[in-house]
Amino acid sequence: MSARKWGPTRQKPGSGVLRAPSGRAVAARVLERVERDRAYAAAALAAELDRYPQLDSRERALATELTYGCLRMRPVLLERLEEFAPRGLDRKDVGLIAQLLIAAYQLLVLERVPDYAAVDEAVGAIRLLRGARVAAFANAVLRKLATKAERLDPREAIVSSAPGWLKRELEQAVGADEMRALLGVDGLPPATLRLNPRVSLPDWLREAEPGRLSPLCRRLPGGGDTRKLEGFAEGAFVVQEEGAQLIALALGVKPGERVLDACAGRGQKASLLAERLGSSGELWATDVHPAKLSLLQKEFERLRLPEPHVAAVDFSVGSGELSGSFDRALVDAPCTGVGTLRRRPEIGLRLEPEDPARLGELAARILRGAAALVRPGGRVVYAVCSVLPEECELVIERASDLLAPAEFDAPEIARLTEPGASALRLLPRRHGTDGYFLASLERRSA
Repeated sequence: MSARKWGPTRQKPGSGVLRAPSGRAVAARVLERVERDRAYAAAALAAELDRYPQLDSRERALATELTYGCLRMRPVLLERLEEFAPRGLDRKDVGLIAQLLIAAYQLLVLERVPDYAAVDEAVGAIRLLRGARVAAFANAVLRKLATKAERLDPREAIVSSAPGWLKRELEQAVGADEMRALLGVDGLPPATLRLNPRVSLPDWLREAEPGRLSPLCRRLPGGGDTRKLEGFAEGAFVVQEEGAQLIALALGVKPGERVLDACAGRGQKASLLAERLGSSGELWATDVHPAKLSLLQKEFERLRLPEPHVAAVDFSVGSGELSGSFDRALVDAPCTGVGTLRRRPEIGLRLEPEDPARLGELAARILRGAAALVRPGGRVVYAVCSVLPEECELVIERASDLLAPAEFDAPEIARLTEPGASALRLLPRRHGTDGYFLASLERRSA
């Protein structure tokens, strides 16, 4: 290994803070929030980057790589650090752990950050956080790591860091190749947008690269705050993953129908249903969380869509005050989210082996509750951002007395499946999307 040059730690004297915001400092803050507050990494990173608009593109890219790299490789990085910490690490000290993880990632994975700089920045930050004694401990650990530890193969470190039970279940469900892709070995996928055909599009959006599967999809060029992009305020686009677009399209909504989005959340899929439904139909958007429905209504205003009917409903226990007969219903049920691991690596750090079965039971109750409101012969699409059987086929089996498999009647989905198919898994390498399961069902006659 090359010789190291160790410099003095850098800090702003008397300020109690780092000299200036940097990609490294942003990543450390995000890692703390993910661990302490159970925040989602993507949302926390976006919020932190918004706080520091003076950061240039290189620092923003570094913050992103450090955040996702440390989360994907957290167990392996901690294992390497503990090799050189005889008394172990206090894993409850989230500030200390965040700094050590970032330094370890820079030392063992990155090429462009000099070792002395990685150690120097970490020790300086830890001194400000925890004082000279803890900083000296960190300095000793990190110098040993830099001089004695072998560099990591990033792809193998990502796979090794995933819980063993999760790797086994993913591989059994989709094969080793797609399992690795779901874990994030290919890095962050590009962000995607959904065009709003009701609004005039800015030139940059007309020329944006199209997606692979959804006719409305465009790839988002670069990064940054999408709210500042030309056309956002006018409702020209929705930031939505391409597979999520396909789920809404799979319902095959036709103008004039009465449609239910049973787990509408903030309304991304509901807004696409509304576009397909037109002014002559009737859309009901429900969710167990009223606050999300408020955000949904604001999103419909931004997109210049007719206001939907909304109701706070927990379909796992009943249909509330909702009544009547629907022609179609979308049940995008709560799940483990393992299909989104490449974008949300923190999920893998929080799941327990019993979670897929537990959430599958919840999804089955929701599916049955929503299906009860669909007319005989009406259509239901069940979807989850998971590929695990407990949340997919086994849920469909639990509702088989109410719902029968029915061939997809949406052309966007039919062309991805064999004739007569009523279920589909979307996968990163096969389709270029996150991992999803979706099934087309028909309400049985009484």
